[in-house]
Amino acid sequence: MQARPEKPRLAWAVTGSGHYLKECLEIVRELDEVDLFYSRAGEEVVRMYGDDPKSLVPEGRIYRDRAASSPPVGLFYRGDYHTLVVAPATSNTVAKMVLGLSDTLVTNVYAQAGKCRIPSIILACDSEAEVDTPAPDRIVRLWPRKVDLEHTEKLKTFEATTVVENADQLFEALQSRLAELG
Repeated sequence: MQARPEKPRLAWAVTGSGHYLKECLEIVRELDEVDLFYSRAGEEVVRMYGDDPKSLVPEGRIYRDRAASSPPVGLFYRGDYHTLVVAPATSNTVAKMVLGLSDTLVTNVYAQAGKCRIPSIILACDSEAEVDTPAPDRIVRLWPRKVDLEHTEKLKTFEATTVVENADQLFEALQSRLAELG
């Protein structure tokens, strides 16, 4: 395990959605002291949309979903992070969060952040009844299922969890959290 940072950092998890991906990566690039946590699909999708997963945080650490026990969760136990952002969060990830499943790196760090009372900000991709979203080569219209919308609403009730529905709200919530930290 790497040396503990001098002060807690921001943990940012990326899942396999192209919805708001460009905007999320723009925010990440502007941040200092941020480490990335990629789901398997998240790393693939970042590449599909033309970015290099390794180059987004030149000064940060990168963790990938390659081990069954998600060893990086220990970094939350030792106080390396002050906030977890999961953005963008797929309907699959949101459903697992709501059901308490922690079988991926992203859902595991979300569960452990909650157990360590570390606030989380989640950009849930499925929050509107109809949405136009970018695919790698075109814009696609989607109609999230009722169950996906219900999971997003349920996640809003979780302790230490702020759910946002677009990139502007994500930016505002993140700025508010960073200001709160001083």
